[in-house]
Amino acid sequence: MVDADQTFVIVGGGLAGAKAAETLRTEGFTGRVILVCDERDHPYERPPLSKGYLLGKEERDSVFVHEPAWYAQHDIELHLGQTVVAIDRAAKTVHYGDDGTHVRYDKLLLATGAEPRRLDVPGTGLAGVHHLRRLAHAERLKGVLATLGRDNGHLVIAGAGWIGLEVAAAAREYGAEVTVVEPGPTPLHGVLGPELGALFAELHEAHGVRFRFGVRLTEIVGQDGVVLAARTDDGEEHPAHDVLAAIGAAPRTALAQAAGLEIADRAAGGGIVVDDHLRTSDPDVYAAGDVASFHHALFDTNLRVEHWANALNGGPAAARAMLGKGLAHDRVPYFFTDQYDLGMEYSGWAPAGSYDQVVIRGDAAKREFVAFWVKEGRVLAGMNVNVWDVTEPIQQLIRSKSPVDTDALADPHVPLESLVA
Repeated sequence: MVDADQTFVIVGGGLAGAKAAETLRTEGFTGRVILVCDERDHPYERPPLSKGYLLGKEERDSVFVHEPAWYAQHDIELHLGQTVVAIDRAAKTVHYGDDGTHVRYDKLLLATGAEPRRLDVPGTGLAGVHHLRRLAHAERLKGVLATLGRDNGHLVIAGAGWIGLEVAAAAREYGAEVTVVEPGPTPLHGVLGPELGALFAELHEAHGVRFRFGVRLTEIVGQDGVVLAARTDDGEEHPAHDVLAAIGAAPRTALAQAAGLEIADRAAGGGIVVDDHLRTSDPDVYAAGDVASFHHALFDTNLRVEHWANALNGGPAAARAMLGKGLAHDRVPYFFTDQYDLGMEYSGWAPAGSYDQVVIRGDAAKREFVAFWVKEGRVLAGMNVNVWDVTEPIQQLIRSKSPVDTDALADPHVPLESLVA
């Protein structure tokens, strides 16, 4: 039973944590809400960091989840620049800050997010080596790209995932020279497979990006603290004034692990193990956003999803569960990207080996199409490229779990809604 004397603590000042705090109030919780953030900036959204804000098309203030005054107006105790150092589950206390501050909780939400994986090669300590995860990273990289564009400088990007490709697109729009080093055979190979990965390679190559597939970065060469080049394991040396490490993100689970909560192994994506109500192995502790590894009934597997929509919806889902109002968290995974003149939305989950064909509806050559990943006639995932207002029927097809006629699926004249069982 939730009452006004209870204290709910949220650890993590990203989108999931901020939306959880908001939901607690909109759902009528009148107890104490404490939100502890290790960054000094107010909670913000991450997609603009590699898209509109990085390109200079969006103002800095546009990234924040709420206006700064919102937290006090809604009686949210916001602690910025404070790191939680320990959780005592027996005493139900959270310890944070340098002065030993601690607070007792009735329910605790861990929304600690993820952190960029680091390159393990010589030269990573040079000033021109960058990551992109936080607002401070984006502010710095924005200036770097502007300088590279002005001076015809070279950027080497390690990794052809979403962050690597979005930064490559931004860098080219600034006018910088870009080389992307990727150990896989195409960009996004593990996410989209070879068929659609090749499309993104062609898109970027048409805008002047150089790819080096099947190789890894082995050394960043510099002098007097300045980057001069990047070497790869095929013996090549690539000119570079700056290097971006975009090799993925690791869930921030150290706090939960030290508290004795169950953690998924790395092969399963890592993360804090939660049930479909986002409860951890401790019934009074919840996890949401990038750090949560939850069982998804639709796909019958544990997923750890790092995308914006998971934080947007997972934070509120956890908040409702903390209030005893929770429903199963089973939204279809969703993400989007914008690169040059290509806009894309992706729904579903179709890792390599899970599907037997890719069905294309529309004109892939013109980059106006919908792709479906299908197994035995059942749609596992769908990606619409420069085609809009189809996310809902795509997700309905995924949720139906029923076989569809793949010829009709490929026919743009057949309404998608008509294929939903």
